Amino acid sequence: MVNDRNILLCVSGGIAAYKACALTSKLVQAGANVRVAMTQSAEQFVGKATFQALSRNPVYTDVFKEHDPTKIAHIDIPDASDLIVVAPATANMIAKLANGIADDFITTSILAATCPVIVSPAMNVNMLDHPATRRNIETLKSFGYQIIEPGVGNLACGWIGGGRLPEPEDLLRIIESQFVPKHLLGKRVLVTAGPTVERIDPVRFLSNDSSGKMGVALAEAARDMGADVTLVHGPLQIPVPAGVTAIPVESSADMLETMLARFDAQHLVIKSAAVADYRPKTVHAEKHKKVHGPLTIELEETTDILKTLGMRKTTQTLVGFAAETEHLETHARAKLEKKRVDYLVANDVSTPGVGFGADENEVTLFRADGSSTRLPRQTKRQLAIELLTHFKEGIQ
Repeated sequence: MVNDRNILLCVSGGIAAYKACALTSKLVQAGANVRVAMTQSAEQFVGKATFQALSRNPVYTDVFKEHDPTKIAHIDIPDASDLIVVAPATANMIAKLANGIADDFITTSILAATCPVIVSPAMNVNMLDHPATRRNIETLKSFGYQIIEPGVGNLACGWIGGGRLPEPEDLLRIIESQFVPKHLLGKRVLVTAGPTVERIDPVRFLSNDSSGKMGVALAEAARDMGADVTLVHGPLQIPVPAGVTAIPVESSADMLETMLARFDAQHLVIKSAAVADYRPKTVHAEKHKKVHGPLTIELEETTDILKTLGMRKTTQTLVGFAAETEHLETHARAKLEKKRVDYLVANDVSTPGVGFGADENEVTLFRADGSSTRLPRQTKRQLAIELLTHFKEGIQ
């Protein structure tokens, strides 16, 4: 997504400047052409040579020093950039940008820029909460700059609170989202993720190994493509993404009720949760005491949510998932027809390194018209974007 993109990374003088080194490395590994600009204060925390080695490009620190005498760098570099990222952005840097002060390479470059600008504040929590800083941040928002909300935690100054620069991998995802095509702008997308929990008693339950990573990746990608996203999820092993409406549920019955209440208003519904097929017929109100010898738990079938939605759908595009361990195509095509879905995404969860809990996946996409497409092994984030690009063709 950032491959061959020109990104100007502006580093101002905070202790979080060390994270900008890792961000530079990750961007370069992802195929971006990264130019780094630093304030003099930033050089007190990280050496210029570090960024030069990581970016494999000259590092810009002096507005009067031209690496190419035929070009004015603080005009040429932003003009050639697809995106400018200020990380970390100190209170001083934010104040300068908000008031149009142009007294170094970074501020003059941003003042001359016409590309999108992302600003990631990082500072002491009291500095962040000062009315002047808050006013300046609101001013930057009015310019159209994207502000990344700082994280909360232990700060270098000893305080605990807001003001942490997000981790490099989180910043990378935010940067990547800038280049995702807005294929779903104005569309409403409903995604399910994670396992369901079917109670035996207050302390025991039946569930499965689903982490929710694929569903969360789909929700994030749909958000980045411009959709209004609702994520209905069971217990997740990863955080709920920002910018989506998240509705936590526990049992398959909870998920069914929640889905039915929202289904009619959607353009695209992606049923990627691993819903239990069976639940205990009797749920004990108190902890079931241990008994000596075998214990039998009678199970009953849960309502098939995907089939229920398939019978109900009108103009919605409905997507189902199938986690298989054998005869993938046979089972997937049968499920596609039986449950009246438009797309069925099937994967072999017995394959090492993909499926439940993994960061990567490889799937085959089956369509109601009988065609299919095999999508090779890739990160779940990349796969989500590719799948949504296919799904958009069927949205009414």
